[in-house]
Amino acid sequence: MKVLPKEINNNYEGRKIALYLFYLFTIMTLVRSLIHIFAPDGGAQTIATIPLDTFTDEGASAVILIFSLWGLSQLIMGIFYVIVSWRYRSLIPLMYLFIFIEYLMRFILGTLKPIETNGTAPGAIINFIFPPLVIILFLLSLDLRKAKKLNDVSR
Repeated sequence: MKVLPKEINNNYEGRKIALYLFYLFTIMTLVRSLIHIFAPDGGAQTIATIPLDTFTDEGASAVILIFSLWGLSQLIMGIFYVIVSWRYRSLIPLMYLFIFIEYLMRFILGTLKPIETNGTAPGAIINFIFPPLVIILFLLSLDLRKAKKLNDVSR
């Protein structure tokens, strides 16, 4: 299994746990996106604990719009994950790299550009957990044991 396979197909050769957790990431991404799009506050105050009630109406509206646009981006990625899950599973290792980059950058940007909150948002916790977890899942999606066996056979 390669990160950039020569032929993109539905043959997934990695470990099953990485496949099943990719399905879970896909569902989570879709649900999260819909919350950001359709929740009246985009999830900014109710989930992320951003004190919108202390903002001006215009400021709160801007934050809500940004959360909704973020939800749209997540929806597009979630749909892409569904397509990969359904028809192009050979791309799952690549998707794990994208997920890793997304969560690593969330952590970095959240550190560089913090926003005042009234509590700890679930996303803040997830941003610590997901990068190392996703690297492990990426490696499992490659199934390096199979690659080693193929190398041993070809020698």
